[in-house]
Amino acid sequence: MTDVPGTSLHDYEIFLQEQEDLSATTRRGYLGDVRQFAKWCEQEWNAGSSLPMPFDPAQVSTPMITKYRDYLQNTLNLKPASVNRYLVSLKRYFSWATNETKCIPRDPAHPVRLIKRNDPTPRQLSDTEENRLLTQVIQHGSLRDRVLITVLLHTGLRAGEACKLQRKHIIHTGKTDRLRIYGKGNRYREIPLNATAREAVRELLITLPEDENTWLFTGEHRSKPITERTLGRIIKNYANSANIPDLSPHDLRHRFAYRLMETDRVPLHRVAELMGHDSLDTTRLYIKGTAADLQRAVDAIAWE
Repeated sequence: MTDVPGTSLHDYEIFLQEQEDLSATTRRGYLGDVRQFAKWCEQEWNAGSSLPMPFDPAQVSTPMITKYRDYLQNTLNLKPASVNRYLVSLKRYFSWATNETKCIPRDPAHPVRLIKRNDPTPRQLSDTEENRLLTQVIQHGSLRDRVLITVLLHTGLRAGEACKLQRKHIIHTGKTDRLRIYGKGNRYREIPLNATAREAVRELLITLPEDENTWLFTGEHRSKPITERTLGRIIKNYANSANIPDLSPHDLRHRFAYRLMETDRVPLHRVAELMGHDSLDTTRLYIKGTAADLQRAVDAIAWE
């Protein structure tokens, strides 16, 4: 890349570190996406030229970015989510170069549209499958595993949130208990435990040290929490025993949201609050009807 003051990746990296609340992994992702785009631009500009032209963001036009979008889609055959990730990275970079440093007069990425996609219906556990899963963990699982799967099914926690649970995250208020969760994007929410989850958690707490920093779900070393990878393996093992293919911890989160909406008594915004979603559109993806739901809907208006 050219070292135009205020537009270099070094300058951008400093901005991301000092001005944006991002993890190191996210910063590396943004920088890597822009670097890949810069390399592609140089290849396009210098094809057949004897005078190499280094990347200069001021020379990037909107059609250049849409051409890159086509390259990601049709040459690299990336999925829409991956293409959109690259585009978002470029939109952030050019917005910074235009609005923060004011080193280029116009943001070429602003008009570029992301790829619209129809998200598939998330996998939904059926009542029968859930019963088979619970039968396996009750008959063959440890107390930790029984409580873990119960909590996932009745709170909708993300895998990482469940793994990081400590005694101090449980709020006791008389006959009710709640979980204090710092979730995705460090967003705080409280999740009330129903009778099933409350009884399971209290059964586990009896066996654990009184220290507030005690992990609820530990691995081989009792001083360390289980990892998301271990959690996925636990779910997979019981699911395989129950003849439920390709089940993940996230599927249990889907099940929680679906069951809430299935009752017809929980408003969408309440489900979003419990799930830790900022957007109701995200929540709607979790509660899409299953094939069986859609079949029952059309069967209801049959003439016979």
